[in-house]
Amino acid sequence: MNSFGQTPIVMGTGVYIPRDRIENDDLVASFNEYVAVENKRREKTGEPLLEGSNSGFILEASGVRARHVLEKTGILDPARMVPHLPDRRDEALSIQAEFGVASARLAIADAGLEPVEIDLVICSCAHHQRPYPAIGIEIQKALGCAGGAFDMNVACSSTTFAMHLAAQMVRSGAARNVLVCSPEIMSGHLNFRDRKTHFIFGDASASVVIGGRREKPGSPAFEIVHSDIWTDFSSNIRSNFGFLNRTIPPAANNDDKLVTQVGNKVFKEVVQAANRVVRAFLEKAGVGVDQIERFWLHQANIKMIRTLMRMLASEEMTERVPITLAEIGNVAAPGSIIAFDKTKREVPVGGYGLICSFGAGYSIGCLLLKRVA
Repeated sequence: MNSFGQTPIVMGTGVYIPRDRIENDDLVASFNEYVAVENKRREKTGEPLLEGSNSGFILEASGVRARHVLEKTGILDPARMVPHLPDRRDEALSIQAEFGVASARLAIADAGLEPVEIDLVICSCAHHQRPYPAIGIEIQKALGCAGGAFDMNVACSSTTFAMHLAAQMVRSGAARNVLVCSPEIMSGHLNFRDRKTHFIFGDASASVVIGGRREKPGSPAFEIVHSDIWTDFSSNIRSNFGFLNRTIPPAANNDDKLVTQVGNKVFKEVVQAANRVVRAFLEKAGVGVDQIERFWLHQANIKMIRTLMRMLASEEMTERVPITLAEIGNVAAPGSIIAFDKTKREVPVGGYGLICSFGAGYSIGCLLLKRVA
């Protein structure tokens, strides 16, 4: 640790959305073709039949019209329903690191820095391609950043938790410029044969640079006035994928090794918790809900966002919540940062904005930002 602690500032952001796009009609056609084949098998065995899906149900349940993914042909193949993402040689840049680098370069440039001026890289997302070596270290090497790097996983709250940590490190002088990189490949860990979850998620990579000084004039900069994190254990959003799966071969590929959730419980419990946590957070910071110009919330579900805002303030306040999930889906950890990146210029200098994520754990991360340039 050194003695150069500074006020943490969000200096730059970068977002990379993959080209492949899947609209609801395409996803439904693939899913229903799978259901038709599977139900013929089930009729013979006496198993319960599966229910088909439709685009109206998806839009009503989530607010999602389309999602972007790294590779769509494998997902839309009813006989496969998993993206085609071939292995690469160990010497080659991994798929997830490559995805992260794409948004990281944009964020570093937006901050007016060179990669070597970054002295800490945190790769924060709900799913990492491997346990080790850390994806963050691979990203650090590919970019040419200095210092150290590591991975962080707190599900959909990973990015805000990493930003909270980055802010404390800049404030204490433990780091000067921190890159928080969130390359989320949800399509690789999603059960596209599960009617309740197959339509929710998409792939996206977002990055944030947090430091103690602004290097690039003309681009918005935000002081991190206050940040905090909250957790409370729950299994209502869960993935049992892990290295111990191989010790019980018959269960290694069961559906619980992918994303599962008890939707009605998650909705009720997370919204209530987020309402309590955000209220207490803003009270501690001495800022009223009505003072927040933009609420950059986790893009989980349109009903969840609207319900939370009604509890926090009023129906009218939902106009202050940028929505990105309609066209890219719930992209897990980077969702709130994508909303921030797209609308940060809408906050006037001196105005406040709130970044808040919520997800599995349960976990909630909050950052109060004040535009300073």
